[in-house]
Amino acid sequence: MRRRSLLIAVPAGLVTLAACGDEDSGSSKASDSASPQTSSPSAAPSPKIVDGPLPAITAGTKFGEKPTVAKGSGEPSKDLAVKTVIAGNGQTIAENDYLAADYLGQIWDTAKVFDNSYDRKAPIVLQLAQGTIIDGWRYALAGKKAGSRVQMAVPPAYGYGDEGSPQGGIKGTDTLVFVVDVKDVFNGKSSVKGKEVAQDDAALPEVGTNTDGAAPSIEVPDTAAPKKLVANYVLEGDGPEVAAQDTVLVQYKGVVWDGGKEFDSTYSRKQLASFSLQQVVKGWSQGLTGKKVGSRVLIVVPPDLGYGDNPPQGSGIEKDSTLVFSVDILAKM
Repeated sequence: MRRRSLLIAVPAGLVTLAACGDEDSGSSKASDSASPQTSSPSAAPSPKIVDGPLPAITAGTKFGEKPTVAKGSGEPSKDLAVKTVIAGNGQTIAENDYLAADYLGQIWDTAKVFDNSYDRKAPIVLQLAQGTIIDGWRYALAGKKAGSRVQMAVPPAYGYGDEGSPQGGIKGTDTLVFVVDVKDVFNGKSSVKGKEVAQDDAALPEVGTNTDGAAPSIEVPDTAAPKKLVANYVLEGDGPEVAAQDTVLVQYKGVVWDGGKEFDSTYSRKQLASFSLQQVVKGWSQGLTGKKVGSRVLIVVPPDLGYGDNPPQGSGIEKDSTLVFSVDILAKM
């Protein structure tokens, strides 16, 4: 049982520990159609991976362009057909990593497109893990690199199974064809790469600016804690701004102002966390709203926007503590 995050807040405003297991508090669904996230834990054995057959990509052939894919010809393979159409040179995807990707999915027999992210102009961000993604994606994308375009033909056993996906018009006998552009990969060694911003207020903590995936230092000054929320860029990214209702994928570290003792960290767990900003303590939701993806943010949370007089039991946080966080905003989910 891994250490649980301390950030989830209950609706009444009190704070409780997140449920044991994945910190994901419910990634936003890509659409009402069948996305690759729609899955349940599978008992299917590992597939045999073959290189075809796969229908031709007839237009939108460059990485990042919405592809047009021909209808499947003849019978699809009973195995998982995978082809790297464009080989990237970025980070290699491993099981349990998160990835940001654009994709198009269609049915082999009819070429009917049942979902794509290109029209939404927002890549999907998901974890390559059993139970969170269809097995066809898990096996086809493991070992591929960011910057790659991957095409796959997924038989029902590694897609949506015998039940199919009614909302996507997918029958239990349908083989599915996907084209996936892997834009980025994130894991417990990830850091943002934003532009360094001067930290020139001696009354505030100073956060390390390293981007090597190691936990940044947090040096708390020997002064009184601020009474109001502080949310300042340490490294400023150039991604989209985070909205109040968004779910974010983050690396973070939290220390108590008095004494600087660490009480929570994704770095020590070696595992990223994802949170809806509607479900975290108010200091986080207010502090991260409006900040850009790709940024490292210093957040100083006064007691009334944190845990107040009811800190989580066993957290090591005293009542009415001011908390200091370094947060790397890796992606919006």
